[in-house]
Amino acid sequence: MRLSGLWVAAVAAVLVTALPGTAYADPFVGSPGLGDPYYPLDGNGGYDVGHYDVTIDYDPPSRELIGRTRVDATATQALRVFNLDFNGPDVRMVSVNNLPAAFDRNGEHELTVTPLLPLLPGLPFTVLVDYAGPAADTEGEGWTLAPSGGAFVAGEPHSATTWYPLNDTPLDKATFALHATVPAEWEVVSNGLRTGDTVRGDKRTVSWESRQPVLGYLTTVAIDHFSYLEQRRANGTPLLSAFAPEAERNRETEQRLPEILDFAEALYGPYPFEAAGGIYVDAPIQFSLETQTRPIYAPWTDLQTVVHEIAHQWWGDSVSVRQWSDICLNECFASYTADYLWPERMEGADVDADYRETVAAYQDVPGFWDIPLENPGAGNEFTSVYYRGPLFLHALRKQLGDDVFFGAVREFITAHTYGNASMPEFRMFMQSKSRTDLTGFFRAWLDTTAPPPEEYLFPGSLRS
Repeated sequence: MRLSGLWVAAVAAVLVTALPGTAYADPFVGSPGLGDPYYPLDGNGGYDVGHYDVTIDYDPPSRELIGRTRVDATATQALRVFNLDFNGPDVRMVSVNNLPAAFDRNGEHELTVTPLLPLLPGLPFTVLVDYAGPAADTEGEGWTLAPSGGAFVAGEPHSATTWYPLNDTPLDKATFALHATVPAEWEVVSNGLRTGDTVRGDKRTVSWESRQPVLGYLTTVAIDHFSYLEQRRANGTPLLSAFAPEAERNRETEQRLPEILDFAEALYGPYPFEAAGGIYVDAPIQFSLETQTRPIYAPWTDLQTVVHEIAHQWWGDSVSVRQWSDICLNECFASYTADYLWPERMEGADVDADYRETVAAYQDVPGFWDIPLENPGAGNEFTSVYYRGPLFLHALRKQLGDDVFFGAVREFITAHTYGNASMPEFRMFMQSKSRTDLTGFFRAWLDTTAPPPEEYLFPGSLRS
């Protein structure tokens, strides 16, 4: 995610205390949350999802959303009751393994399901959820109305629950397919590859498929009167980008996508997905978001924003956080890529000088250091990682030297492709590549709410 400059400037440094997790003693009931320190009721225990197949019918004039989601999962324990995360339209019916199931909606986003027959550990099962009703406008926290009357989905850390039921946790990635029916004059864009686009009478049905695993908040659907830009990388990867009616001015920037992908690939290894592109909306949202393979871009998007979201395809999408306290892995790297590495390598900028100027400007500003990079606190995930994160990574690079730093981050990405990683894992891995004890360096940069000591603020060539 990349926030608008005005939005970042307006963020208040207020720490929010995380809710404690809740223990559930019944061994046959999947927990309604996985105990993330920031969002303890996100995700669900007792099963692992392999695939989501989402079918929707959306009518823009009435905002009526009719959906059927199939969840293919495997039980990891005996289950007589389990939960999905969902706060979308009214649920009409739930079945498990083609048998009707009882269900109840409770809490902020829980859909509790009681199958007719208990589920056995280690065995696959399928859940079907039918739902229908007006789609709520979340204004950038999920299903969001577009100026044209269409809609799109964007939001972090939550958004998917507003339009389909799922196990909404970074710990349960799954493949994803979408089949969306809209009036024939509308277009539909989503993640991955477009596998079908058929018009019958006054209806259009478009199918999309993500063949690599994806997290819920990284899935999207966008419905609008789009125009398209079709490109292709030298290796054949298809690039499809869509522009809402008032977003055509972004076309010139998006034409540089092949160049941006080549740049990021040189840093972090092979592009991890089968397709790429972008979705340029014209609604006044305050952020752009790294929805997998095809980011959602706000109207204020510039080249730096595109570089940021493309870097997320490695840092955040392919390699995802274990908990939301690990958010620096996503945002520190995406920000460093866009704010330092692109200007340095593509525009000839003196980023060492930029680093020194930034430190000089903010070293004695208390508010700048108030939120730690590691474990910033619930509600503060999207604050210091943008403005302190690039400084931390540049200092780490200078501490280790370019050969060690870039070799290590590429190796770290490769080791965690399509999986999850944490900040403690990153610290341990980088330490394994250094002959110098980095304990003090990491503590000063990641754990404290004060400027790092001079030895860590100006390591290596930054001392000169």
